[in-house]
Amino acid sequence: SKVVIMGSIWNLHKLNRRAFLNRLGKAAIAGSTITAAPAILAKGKNAEKKLNIHVTHTGENVKTTLWTPSDGYIADSVMQLSKALRDHRNDQYKFIHINTLDILAKLQALLSTSRATDIISGYRSPETNEMLRAQSVGVSKNSYHLKAMALDIRMSKVSVHDLGKAARSLKAGGVGLYPSSNFVHIDSGPVRTWGS
Repeated sequence: SKVVIMGSIWNLHKLNRRAFLNRLGKAAIAGSTITAAPAILAKGKNAEKKLNIHVTHTGENVKTTLWTPSDGYIADSVMQLSKALRDHRNDQYKFIHINTLDILAKLQALLSTSRATDIISGYRSPETNEMLRAQSVGVSKNSYHLKAMALDIRMSKVSVHDLGKAARSLKAGGVGLYPSSNFVHIDSGPVRTWGS
């Protein structure tokens, strides 16, 4: 299948792990959407980065290692996570921004949770975003979900307030609290906060 990665269409069937990482590295060097991780994310840089997610709309679960000191980012894990975090309405997907995955991994580690993080929304196609905008004033025309740089999340036994407080403590992107809908928005855009 073909997917858009940092503005380019890549054929996954023709990309092996080495080719994927090679392209990922070249894209980063070229100044693409992959940027240096904020300082908070670099702390504990020798520890493996793991993710455990449950996608609420599809029921899919992914528990994987995202990064190791010896391998760096693991292409198969990035692919698996990106597919799971697709637009569930039409099955379109982009590769989720590495910094967004880093933020979620750091948040899970910070909260010392072994439970899967519920993902309410990951990548959102333009069609889906427009449909949601027509239904709610809270959906941005230029949503970071469109760029595969945002996740709407909740964690079992962690309140929206506490999850938001932990996410804001990372100072690593946007954090929005939606208590009435029981989720927190995180993204790897500029540091900013909203909601209470």
